[in-house]
Amino acid sequence: MKAFVFPGQGSQYTGMGKNLYEQYPMARDLFEEANTILGFRITDVMFEGTDEELRATRVTQPAVFLHSVIAHMVNTIEEPQMVAGHSLGEFSALVAAGALSFEDGLRLVSARAEAMQKACEMHPGTMAAVLGLPDEKVEEICSGIQEGVVVAANFNCPGQVVISGSMEGIDAAIPVLKEAGARRAIKLPVGGAFHSPLMQPAADALRTAIEQVSFHYPTCPVYQNVCATPQTQPEQIRHNLLLQLTSPVRWTQSVMQMIADGADTFYEFGPGDVLKNLIKKINPEVTIG
Repeated sequence: MKAFVFPGQGSQYTGMGKNLYEQYPMARDLFEEANTILGFRITDVMFEGTDEELRATRVTQPAVFLHSVIAHMVNTIEEPQMVAGHSLGEFSALVAAGALSFEDGLRLVSARAEAMQKACEMHPGTMAAVLGLPDEKVEEICSGIQEGVVVAANFNCPGQVVISGSMEGIDAAIPVLKEAGARRAIKLPVGGAFHSPLMQPAADALRTAIEQVSFHYPTCPVYQNVCATPQTQPEQIRHNLLLQLTSPVRWTQSVMQMIADGADTFYEFGPGDVLKNLIKKINPEVTIG
């Protein structure tokens, strides 16, 4: 069975999507529609902008979404039998599966980016990558930290977990994780505590936007981050999208469940190949298309 997967924030690069714009008339039309919807020429930043300009959350999230969705729309592979996206990539997956329209998906991603940026300003925080410890050990250590806020935020593959929280929480957790045997525990160059309780203001702000959008029955199951299980009910999908902002991305568990449900070939749509590499680490036996 074919599974399509879509990356999240962090996979962006200058020049992303330019080849699609130049090669496919449909892609060009969609990019120009996106410029109109967003109210600024995001294509200029994607194609020619600096790394710093591209890292701004209000740009990064819609840019990755656009690259991913348009790359999927122009593909010549058969349609997927299941889809999943990493964090932001879940919106791309929902569009690919027909649960969201292109326009609604882009508007929600833009609203999400603005809401997350404001939450970062309200509650400053950061994230750190932890290598070489079991998921359960990382969760156990985070739950025992008394200073600030710190939680396991991204379960990317076995032995690779990202933690998220307040500055003091992350600073307190890193030495404990190293003492417990982590090969590395290092802060990441991100501007906020994504997928942690500190993102609650963003979830509250996004709720209104999500409630105003129509969700449809997807053409195939969507494996959502918060539960790592296949979802097909529009209202449950909507609910899980809100929970996602303050809950961990269960990518390892999602991929394992997709494989258990019959996925044997994975295709990644979007900038870079981060998810392909993670999937190979989760299960080297599957085919990467």
